[in-house]
Amino acid sequence: MEFPTIGAPDTGDTAWLLISAALVLLMTPGLAFFYGGMVRAKSVLNMIMMSMGAMGVVGILWVLFGYSMAFGEDRGGVVGDPFQYFGLSGLFGGSYLGDAETGAAAAIPLVGTIPAVVFVAFQAMFAIITVALISGAVADRLRFGPWLVFAGLWAVIVYFPVAHWVFAFDGVTAENGGWIANQLKAIDFAGGTAVHINAGVAGLVLAIVLGKRRGWPTTPFRPHNLPFVMLGAALLWFGWFGFNAGSALGANGVAGATFITTVVATCAAMLAWLLVERLRDGHATTLGAASGIVAGLVAITPACSSVNVLGALFIGVVAGALCALAVGLKYRFGFDDSLDVVGVHLVGGLVGTLLVGLVATEEAPAGVDGLFYGGGIDQLWRQAVGAGAVLLYSLVATTVIALVLKYTIGLRVSDEAEAVGVDEAEHAENAYDFAALAGSSVPGRVTVREA
Repeated sequence: MEFPTIGAPDTGDTAWLLISAALVLLMTPGLAFFYGGMVRAKSVLNMIMMSMGAMGVVGILWVLFGYSMAFGEDRGGVVGDPFQYFGLSGLFGGSYLGDAETGAAAAIPLVGTIPAVVFVAFQAMFAIITVALISGAVADRLRFGPWLVFAGLWAVIVYFPVAHWVFAFDGVTAENGGWIANQLKAIDFAGGTAVHINAGVAGLVLAIVLGKRRGWPTTPFRPHNLPFVMLGAALLWFGWFGFNAGSALGANGVAGATFITTVVATCAAMLAWLLVERLRDGHATTLGAASGIVAGLVAITPACSSVNVLGALFIGVVAGALCALAVGLKYRFGFDDSLDVVGVHLVGGLVGTLLVGLVATEEAPAGVDGLFYGGGIDQLWRQAVGAGAVLLYSLVATTVIALVLKYTIGLRVSDEAEAVGVDEAEHAENAYDFAALAGSSVPGRVTVREA
């Protein structure tokens, strides 16, 4: 078959995917607030810029050849042809207005029932946020320029090929796609492997190569703005409906089912995280609630099309509890994962991906039974192999990229810059101008200096 197909798009499906693409785009600024609130005041702008910088770098690479690497004609089962859709060549063709005289429908390149360019836009947002997720592991100490170089190299060498493995389905999103989707047949509906395990492993590697922050772990690194953190979590939750339900690629029952399982698992994970905090520390915290939300969203991402409400509840509870415990692994093993990318995204991604093999049910859209529903271990081993392959590839490739950059252009800011703050050292800016505030005078109020 020739791919993409040529025909008339479904307007409802197209509208839904355009909205979903915008929702997923919103997740990256949401991540910027989430990460920005968790760091100290002297690092918040740098955290925001790392997310926004990823948008710029990956967005350009995606339309040039990234989409083609992910969804072009398969080359050896590992990557798409980078030149097939170079610069999105061939995806803008056809008559977008149709035939005014005969009333014939528009004939444009399609992916399923939607214009190919809309699918390009939707998947671009996945690529962007996957790279941005990594930045949370290296807060307070990574130079901005090398981060942009790393983001570009990692997207090309790691994310684009892995996206081909996981998201390029034969005859659906590609003419001939990747091995995880088509030969292994592991279920990853919206990116538990390609996005979260992938980024979580990369964050771990980059944190180890970069080294610990000055003073960690004895110096407390408290979040400077918890309302920012909760705002970021709320934007992520809102945008995640485009992430998961949008991956149905249509306004249909699959989108509805994944919407519901996403809600259920996230609610359960938040409560489970808070319960663990309450039992362990005596307090249920705002930071814990926000982190539990993200953990639940991460875990349900691969599984949202393959479980019912009970399965979603189970995944949420397990993910919330395990991720709450896993964030302490960095103290046990001595790696400085600044904002718990490993504990939330790597562990949450593994939990959601593997639990598909246990709680998937044939009544869900994916139509597969896991171990608990009489399906045996068939789906479980497929999930484990898919997760393990992405983990191993990301581990090796990220290590090579990080070490090359470390010993060529350098990655880490100087000790002096780290002490002053990466905002001032890297961007010559401060998020909060305390000096100006101290010198201001508002009628009827006492200034900081006067106080």
